[in-house]
Amino acid sequence: METQTTTTNNSMGIIAYLTIIGLIIAFVSNQNNKNEFVTYHIKQSLGIAVTGLALGIIGLIPFIGWIVSILGTLAIIVLWIMGLMNAINN
Repeated sequence: METQTTTTNNSMGIIAYLTIIGLIIAFVSNQNNKNEFVTYHIKQSLGIAVTGLALGIIGLIPFIGWIVSILGTLAIIVLWIMGLMNAINN
């Protein structure tokens, strides 16, 4: 029974990083049993999504905004990959 719970939590942590819809699915699934692992990855994914939205808004500013947006997007991609790998490796 413990391995099934661990596998489910691991899957929910991975799903939280896939899309915004995956984030919502993980959030709703975690409402019944507040698992720290899943909650951590939901918060990480939400932070990455909000930062990406902010960078998109900053990208509307000519020249400096474009540079900040491009560099920030590259940083977010790296952080997203690191978070996803952390969720996969448990």
